[in-house]
Amino acid sequence: MGSGIWSTDVYTAAEHLRAARGASAFAYSDSGARTVHESLDPHGVTVRESRDSDEHPTSLAVAVLFDVTGSMGDVPRVLQSKLPDLLGLLLRKGYATDPQILFGAIGDATCDRAPLQIGQFESDNRMDEHLGNILLEGGGGGQMSESYELAMYFMARHTSIDCFEKRGRRGYLFIIGDELPYPNVSRRQVCAVIGDRLDRDIPITDIITELTRKYDVYYIIPAGTYHAGEGGVLRRWRELLGQNVLELDDLGMVCETIALTVGLGEDAIGLDEGLSDLGELGSDAGASVSRALARLDRGALVVDDGPGLERGESGVTRL
Repeated sequence: MGSGIWSTDVYTAAEHLRAARGASAFAYSDSGARTVHESLDPHGVTVRESRDSDEHPTSLAVAVLFDVTGSMGDVPRVLQSKLPDLLGLLLRKGYATDPQILFGAIGDATCDRAPLQIGQFESDNRMDEHLGNILLEGGGGGQMSESYELAMYFMARHTSIDCFEKRGRRGYLFIIGDELPYPNVSRRQVCAVIGDRLDRDIPITDIITELTRKYDVYYIIPAGTYHAGEGGVLRRWRELLGQNVLELDDLGMVCETIALTVGLGEDAIGLDEGLSDLGELGSDAGASVSRALARLDRGALVVDDGPGLERGESGVTRL
């Protein structure tokens, strides 16, 4: 996947049409749907692909997966409303030449009807359609854990990305949430939700090791959600991902945070330059984004890079 070109004009026209009809950008969920949309169902999926083409010769995979349980249910609506800001920074400001973006949603495989929803990597306005097909179930088990590890398993074993396979450059995976992962990838849940048959459960540390060979993985905790202030949540994610845990004090700034993180990781900008770009675009996200990304810009590594990895000038670990 990943063909076509993003058009803000097409996005705006679709927004105006929905407004005229009184329709929501999330019409599938708002219609009362109770199951995963067929385009986002991970069961039986071999791979989601980010591929080079004549149109996009240097594709860069960017995946954004968000918790849609409880207080996190507003995240996709914020992302959808600010897609032009995200794409504008990545494309017009040259943070990434050929970004291909995948959206997905995370619930709780112990109790939800839609514990995992995964779109396609797209370069054009179909990414907006995938967002619109997400079921905003709003469930969760109430035990301060969601199935983030199941999503990481899918991304590790069921995605194929040319930026890594052809050029040895990792893609980017952003997970937005406010709760703990379960300690293991459950083989029973993998079979039920994705369709793979495993011999055993997989410790989360093992699946993260596998995943981070292919992606730079970030966990974003927005303020104002149920568990954003829980020290145990932040501590556990820092144990797993080190400096790549970003505390964001305004959920409305998530797109700008993602864009500048990619820009830093690609050594396209420094943090000051990125904040200046936000100002040029009329965004008031600068202070929030600056606080969230300060650790990355300083280059203070908390986790072991592992063999064969180098760090760019920004301090973000890259292959």
